[in-house]
Amino acid sequence: MSISRNPKNNRWYVLVDVPTGPDGKRRRRGVGGFKTKREAKAAEAEALRRIRDGVFVEPSRLTLGAYLTEMWLPSMRNQVRATTLGGYRHNVRAYLVPRLGNIRLQQLTTARVGAFYGELVVSGGREGRPLSPKTVRYVHTTLRRALRDAMADGLVVRNVAAQARPPRARRVEMRTWTAEQVGIFLASVREDRLYAAWLLLATLGMRRGELLGLRWADVDLNEGRIAIRHTLVMVDGKPAMAEPKTAKGRRSLTLAPEVLDSLRVHHAHQVAERLSQGTDYSDSGLVITAEDGRPMHPETLSGVFVRRAKRAGLPPIRLHDLRHSVASILLARGVHPKVVSDMLGHATIALTLDTYSHVIPSLQQEAANVVVAAVLDPAATAPQPGREGQVRAITSGS
Repeated sequence: MSISRNPKNNRWYVLVDVPTGPDGKRRRRGVGGFKTKREAKAAEAEALRRIRDGVFVEPSRLTLGAYLTEMWLPSMRNQVRATTLGGYRHNVRAYLVPRLGNIRLQQLTTARVGAFYGELVVSGGREGRPLSPKTVRYVHTTLRRALRDAMADGLVVRNVAAQARPPRARRVEMRTWTAEQVGIFLASVREDRLYAAWLLLATLGMRRGELLGLRWADVDLNEGRIAIRHTLVMVDGKPAMAEPKTAKGRRSLTLAPEVLDSLRVHHAHQVAERLSQGTDYSDSGLVITAEDGRPMHPETLSGVFVRRAKRAGLPPIRLHDLRHSVASILLARGVHPKVVSDMLGHATIALTLDTYSHVIPSLQQEAANVVVAAVLDPAATAPQPGREGQVRAITSGS
């Protein structure tokens, strides 16, 4: 190694012999731009230590912004789902590049990343509004993944985002309707154009994306079943079809007669809309669409739901809370958690039990009563023939 001063800019530079390849040959690289010789000597010592420890990274002027947009995002195209890539792309463009993009990749520190998260919480949203902790944590996930890949590619020594602490996510309070309130809602939207959608959500607990991604090809009106094979997602502001995240998300559900009838009526209305609009109608093949046949934006459906619930005089809940309501009602009525888990498409039954733990105490009390009754009066608590088969008929995997 050697240290020298460039007379043109009066800066100090360190020339480093970097070992490369199994043949042990070395190549010389410069580490420079230091204001004082002392800084250069410190850099020389640090470089020697890293070479000795086998963790030396070749110096680079590559900025974080250039790495993320020109190298990392393109490399992600064939590695993650389109929705995940869209989220990464949004986080890079909206948050990471504007605030950290000009910093050299190798000069980014844990302290700067932590300060960045604090800035986002205070003023990272639109027009300088606060950004939710949940969103900041997703930005953190994006940066941590990017720097992990940069470390694997030998561009940085360590992942500084792995040590940074994003804000704690606030737990969203689950608000549910009772069975009676769900019934009031359905009665109030009986003549609604989207009645079939509300009925599917309120009886099967489908996710919003699953409902909007349901195709007529996935509906068997003769057998009274639907197959959940796709989910509608938004990628860069445009609707796209994606597969369920987990294998349990792909499932087949049996329709109650009332739900099946509503789908037949909905199909007839959709055919009438297509005929009345002619060439202006876009046949997407989806069950639930906008009036012109195009995919419905998920937020549009949520907005309609909120307005319909308010008109019915019901307590305000999110559209996703309707799914929670279905699960809570089923568990409270004694449906086995495994059946509920399969019906909702949860990855594990543990997820179902953790999510709806508020229903468990009543189930435990019921179980305790059943055990006592079975011990004291076995004849009165004998299983009823055929009940198990009826439960299993509610849902089955596909």
